[in-house]
Amino acid sequence: MRVLLTGGGTAGHINPALAIAELIRRNSAGAEVAFVGIRGGKEDDLVPREGYRLYYVKSKGIRRSLRPSAVVSNVQALWLAAWSPYARSTRAILDEFRPDIVIGTGGYACWPIMAAAARRGIPTALHESNALPGLAVRKLQKKVDRIWTNFEGTADLLDPAARVKRVGNPLRGGFGAIPRGTAKERLGLGPSEKLVLCFGGSLGAEPLNRAVVEAMRALAPKWGNVRFCLASGKRDYAALGEVWCAAGLDAASNCTLVDYIYDMPLWMSAADLAVTRAGAMTLSELGRMSLPSVLVPSPHVADNHQYLNAKTFADAGAAVLIEEKELEGGRLTAELDALLGDDARLLSMSRAAAPFAGTDAGKVIWEDILALTEKKEV
Repeated sequence: MRVLLTGGGTAGHINPALAIAELIRRNSAGAEVAFVGIRGGKEDDLVPREGYRLYYVKSKGIRRSLRPSAVVSNVQALWLAAWSPYARSTRAILDEFRPDIVIGTGGYACWPIMAAAARRGIPTALHESNALPGLAVRKLQKKVDRIWTNFEGTADLLDPAARVKRVGNPLRGGFGAIPRGTAKERLGLGPSEKLVLCFGGSLGAEPLNRAVVEAMRALAPKWGNVRFCLASGKRDYAALGEVWCAAGLDAASNCTLVDYIYDMPLWMSAADLAVTRAGAMTLSELGRMSLPSVLVPSPHVADNHQYLNAKTFADAGAAVLIEEKELEGGRLTAELDALLGDDARLLSMSRAAAPFAGTDAGKVIWEDILALTEKKEV
């Protein structure tokens, strides 16, 4: 079996693709798996680390505006995808790799290769992790053989003719596989030490990062038995380092700044509390790990879907919801201080997060891959 996976730009698109690749390798040792992405995206970093071949296409996103500059940009995007020499390179990738199936996970990197594969009659499938389908998924919905969704209501937002199946989010095998004590030991944490894990996504989130630094500055001296770790994102790492040092955190033994966490299953296994954005893949991981969280949804996403994601967790008692505009004035510091002093509430939040672990997406996705590549009805 030869499988081509595509989707990228951010870890939110790449991680489900990597989870599907892992699933394929686990079930078919002889399968050949390769990826298609864009240069400069997070796939540049994550895909080669896992040993997969990475092809590149030239693509750009569609801007949701009628301003002249946006119209020009969108015409350029369509030209790149359909008529430019880069479109011919997309066809060349299909000629060279000869996939039995092409699977996309969203993002503008995926739709040129998915559309080209569909035109050739190559089996195609898409996974949409968010409740609101992205533009690439909406553009491809009538072309592909299967759309897998995470949320129940997503199918209602797609064309009735689209072949939609709710499966949940595919997660990599490490989530839930590492005993908590083992994870703490591997990270150098004592049995009674707590870990607050803070991350704003693969590209970073400057307002959240700065609020976390302020909270650490205030709380690190008070909570000596708590380790604070902030993954800033590679884009913000250098600039935030100056803020970090100015706050005196470089001298704080219980505070750590990194650009990106590659072994998230290990860190989540050891964590007692997470501070993060509210992307759908992140929430599925929090659910799988039964990890309490403070969620600060990004306001810069289509249809404000991260706020809706976070509100679902908060309404269930699994998270504290703070909007980005509320970060000023020490709100994050106060919430973290209260949670660190209330073990009973953390336990309650952990139990409330567990039902969000979702279904066994991998089993259904693998069955569909087999059926699609054998040209069966699914």
